[in-house]
Amino acid sequence: MALFLIGLVILAVGGFFYGKYVEKVFGPDDRETPAIRLADGVDYVGMSKGKNALIELLNIAGTGPILGPIQGILFGPIAFLTIPIGCVLAGATHDYFVGMISIRNNGNQVPKLISRYMGPKANKIYIVIICILMLLTGVVFIYTPGDLIVNDLLGMDVNGAAIWYAYAGILLYYIVATLFPIDKIIGRVYPIFGAVLIISAIGIFGGVVLTGGADLHNMTQGVLISKHPTGQLFIPIFFITVACGILSGFHGSQATLISRTTKSEFEGRNIFYNSMLIEGFIAMAWAAGAMVVFNRGAALDTNATLMVGNISREFMGKIGGLFAVAGVIVLPITSGDTAFRSLRLMVAEQINFDQSTAKHRVLLSLILFIPAVLILFFAKSNAQGFQILWRYFGFTNQLVAVFALALISVYLKMHGKNYFITLIPGMFYAFIVTSYIASADIGLRLPMNVAYVLGVVGAAFFCFMISKVVKNRGDEVMKTEQ
Repeated sequence: MALFLIGLVILAVGGFFYGKYVEKVFGPDDRETPAIRLADGVDYVGMSKGKNALIELLNIAGTGPILGPIQGILFGPIAFLTIPIGCVLAGATHDYFVGMISIRNNGNQVPKLISRYMGPKANKIYIVIICILMLLTGVVFIYTPGDLIVNDLLGMDVNGAAIWYAYAGILLYYIVATLFPIDKIIGRVYPIFGAVLIISAIGIFGGVVLTGGADLHNMTQGVLISKHPTGQLFIPIFFITVACGILSGFHGSQATLISRTTKSEFEGRNIFYNSMLIEGFIAMAWAAGAMVVFNRGAALDTNATLMVGNISREFMGKIGGLFAVAGVIVLPITSGDTAFRSLRLMVAEQINFDQSTAKHRVLLSLILFIPAVLILFFAKSNAQGFQILWRYFGFTNQLVAVFALALISVYLKMHGKNYFITLIPGMFYAFIVTSYIASADIGLRLPMNVAYVLGVVGAAFFCFMISKVVKNRGDEVMKTEQ
């Protein structure tokens, strides 16, 4: 309990002061934002700071800050330190700068920002990776809510015919959502769901503090880092498993959406940085809830999705648990919606396909849903399909974050600002993704000592590329900004 509370203090106090420093480094001013300057009534629509913050929170908080920490706590109470420290220094910093750099560049999506600051060659690589991530995110966020609807709400077999009706209903919603401007559905309805998300996390947190103290202890004896039940190593697996709550590349695609609805640069810290801090709190609450429930007898190999219902009912009762599960169902649906929306906008920007008409938005969405359905069918028909899908999703998610941290570092160095605040996290995650894919079953399957060496090489290469890009493109970029 002491370590859990220390982690929360780090998250709140550290986040407040470091957030102010991050804001100072960027230097917001009173220039007109894209929401005002480029208002089109569809994607560029000015909304209030509070509404934008809730939408940003709901967009970034799929099942990641819930399922990830439930699995991550199996590594031990070290999670109560790594989640808040990583959130403050890496995740929230990443989200803030991506959102603010997008505001300074007409609300452009990350691929265009990569092209501008890092060059067209980097963009060609990035656009492939980010589109894969958005596609995998959309599929994951159809799969998990569909299973929860069928299993927890309807009490039916998730391998039966009913599951495909649930999936079809979610996909239909995604199509319908493209017909409406961002402020009509996302702006009006999603803040309500954001409140449900926060209330559920507070409920779990309250239950842990009031009734779970005696069971909030490590699942093994006396060590900060547990031996994972399946023998996985803390580094790099933990940082791939627990993405949302610490650092997630997916968040960049959502921050650029909200950059188009932000009316003042001075609102950025509240919208982007602080929303990530709240997600860090959500991750901490669910990690603590999972630790208590595991210590009360739940099998350590219990499926993370099933643990959502177990934790909710343990601390919030039958009715409160149903409320929490409903919130967890809504989370991935809303994040899936915005994932496909981001994918649509990215593809449209790359091929210059006008998105001002509903017909064009629906057409492009239907084309993008074809590979999504094929991946979904594979994940459902293969016994290990979803696990494979989740591993690729986790790896791709963090690889995208590495690109975003490189972008931010380049931007800051070009503008003569402190770029070490993203260079250091970027080098760390370059090490993580390189060592993971080098050693993982879905990767090269190399010995771990070899993978660590390659990870160091990856981190050094990250640093080298930042210097090279700034040297080659710095003068050209800065001339266009004068």
